[in-house]
Amino acid sequence: MQSERGVVQTSLPDDHTATAVIQPARTRPQQSQGLTSPEAREEGDADDDDDAEETLLYGAKHVIMLFVPVTLCMAVVVTTMSSVDFYRTRDVFLMYTPFEHEESGDVGSKLWMSLANAFILLGVVIVMTVFLIILYKYRCYKFIHGWLIVSSLMLLFLFSYIYLGEVLRTYNVPMDYITVVLLMWNFGVVGMVCIHWKGPLHLQQAYLIMVSALMALTFIKYLPDWTTWVVLGVISVWDLIAVLCPNGPLRYLVETAQERNEPLFPALIYSSTMAWAVGMADSVDKEQETGANVSSKKKNKHAGDKKAAKGAANLVNHEGGGEEEECNNGSSFQSSANDNDASRVEFCPGGVQHITRTQSQDARQAVAALNADRMQSTNNVATALSNEDPEERGVKLGLGDFIFYSVLVGKASTSGDWNTTIACFVAILIGLCFTLLLLAIFRKALPALPISIAFGLVFYFATSQLVRPFMDQCSSNQVYI
Repeated sequence: MQSERGVVQTSLPDDHTATAVIQPARTRPQQSQGLTSPEAREEGDADDDDDAEETLLYGAKHVIMLFVPVTLCMAVVVTTMSSVDFYRTRDVFLMYTPFEHEESGDVGSKLWMSLANAFILLGVVIVMTVFLIILYKYRCYKFIHGWLIVSSLMLLFLFSYIYLGEVLRTYNVPMDYITVVLLMWNFGVVGMVCIHWKGPLHLQQAYLIMVSALMALTFIKYLPDWTTWVVLGVISVWDLIAVLCPNGPLRYLVETAQERNEPLFPALIYSSTMAWAVGMADSVDKEQETGANVSSKKKNKHAGDKKAAKGAANLVNHEGGGEEEECNNGSSFQSSANDNDASRVEFCPGGVQHITRTQSQDARQAVAALNADRMQSTNNVATALSNEDPEERGVKLGLGDFIFYSVLVGKASTSGDWNTTIACFVAILIGLCFTLLLLAIFRKALPALPISIAFGLVFYFATSQLVRPFMDQCSSNQVYI
């Protein structure tokens, strides 16, 4: 996959449980400066070094920008799980998990029921993903936006109302229904505007984090215990297959969006830069207009180069008289009035042009105009690139990653052991760092879930089954380490 955006892209519809891909940042195209081969190679190496250093600094900054929202989302889930009893009690389960194994004491029965529930849920995810890709392939944008708007309405109004009611009940805070209605109306409407239209960047990010936390809490409450852990492992394997396989659905979705030069839907993506769906057409038009302007300026520049060089050469041929002259770097050429083939214009690597000593004032003006046009064209291209980078190179991470990271940490916090919770939190951040490191090495799109979830599961079971009993035994025997 081409490295077009510094990001991360997603794909799963409806309930925002989308898995995601992280992509390398967009690289700048190299510009031709009319230099000879050795100098062009030297300047190309210098540009590569500058780009590598800039990419490193850029990546380090945006790693931190990813850590902050992921940490906030997990903190909201852990705080809610540790204080609100509503999300720790289970009386009903999701319709996608028909096998209830909570009361079964047989380990074998729990295992096969958990696997059955997990594969049923995975089947639903695959079907919804394929359905979304079909809609996107045939450009059914209105249907997709309507689908996402309905999902956002449920999350921002219904789920948020349930969450607010349980928090108020937990902390015994009285509030009348009029205040609740006004509060929920303002919260939901502002969220819909920020997510699906335009709004301040930080406010949009806050709403996306809150939506992810609500979905994570819903999964924790309505998924059976064993099923939750199996689902985390199965969905990570699916993310790996869907992104890295040549015909994977998530890979196809991202590549199609890149071919059309369109951003994916902001309701499914957390972005460190603005991601407004309403400005999709405008941004594409502006990019096409900018590319057309740059292309026309390049064509005009090349035409001017040929005309100026031809005019200067003709003046040299007519003026006559020649001698050997040297360029700034020591290269030389000869021109002769008797031999028209030897009368020519030489372009030196420093951008300084030399012709025979008998050149006229018109030739000097043509040379000066040629250099000025070249510098202006270079400045225009650099300006276009600098104006494009801030939006094209922002970090994007799918909301599905926020959701499943938070499910893992929130589920670990239900045990009441803070060592296990902190271990899972650190494991997820370490896995995210490894994913970004592999991204910088391979320079291709990578799934964001597998490494972090694998580390989280290993740390959870190692801490809860090994470290915690060991620490409890040490404490009961009054052994302090």
